[in-house]
Amino acid sequence: MAIISLEEFYDETSSLMPKGINKEIGHFNVFKIEDLVSSSKRGVMPYNRRAYYKISIISGRNKAEYADKVIDIEKNALLFATPKVPYHWLPQDDKQFGYFCIFTDEFLIHSKSGVVLDDLPIFNPGGYPIFQLSDEETEEITAIFKKMYKELASDYAYKYDLLRNYLLELIHYGQKLQPATALYPSHTASARVSSLFIELLERQFPIDSPHQKLSLRTAKDYADRLAVHVNHLNKVLKENTGRTTTDIISSRIVQEAKILLKQTDWNISEISNSLGFEQVAHFSNFFRKQTSFAPVAFRA
Repeated sequence: MAIISLEEFYDETSSLMPKGINKEIGHFNVFKIEDLVSSSKRGVMPYNRRAYYKISIISGRNKAEYADKVIDIEKNALLFATPKVPYHWLPQDDKQFGYFCIFTDEFLIHSKSGVVLDDLPIFNPGGYPIFQLSDEETEEITAIFKKMYKELASDYAYKYDLLRNYLLELIHYGQKLQPATALYPSHTASARVSSLFIELLERQFPIDSPHQKLSLRTAKDYADRLAVHVNHLNKVLKENTGRTTTDIISSRIVQEAKILLKQTDWNISEISNSLGFEQVAHFSNFFRKQTSFAPVAFRA
């Protein structure tokens, strides 16, 4: 499985790591988007997983494909990216401005805050990772990035402690933009079943080897593991997400299929088998139904 590492990121952007950054536990850096776009090996962000977290404030017309969502951005957007979920960012014009920072979980987990990023709602699978912003919100968030950018170049002995505080400020700003239901989920039995289902689904991924195979493939597989009737699972998911069990599973499988087709050299049979299809024809029909493309055509 191709996952973009920090080293590959710096190679692609022709950027240099700041001096002394490797003395810190974890990794953090911040960039101006226009600097990278103008130098450009960059611009389009391919549909990839990355081995780091990323927060971006971007001004310009863009289209974002994030998990099973497609979002058209007309002006300003705040994007939260996690290593667990791939995304594709497509600029729709040449005028792209803003900042982004990249960091690893170790950068915060070993700080005094002890934050575990995957425990935060903003980085949960199925959350709200992209926010369209007003000019006022854009100005407020950009001010945080400007402080980060300036501080990273300073000689202040405790600058990384300060940068962690700025980073947490960004994260909390994003979480405040989330719908209240995402931050304070209901504790009903129905909500718990839905949450456990999503967690169980995400544990099946990523597929890192053609020898790996999905252990849970159908709605009944998940219902059995959760010790509920398949009709009950479908009912609570429909109530909490508006989607059926099969629809959610299919969306996640096709998302993984896209990654494997684009980011690996595995043959179609290997991909089909790893995703739990007994025959390549079944996989091809499934993928075409979900995307309108044959697997071979999507890979081309």
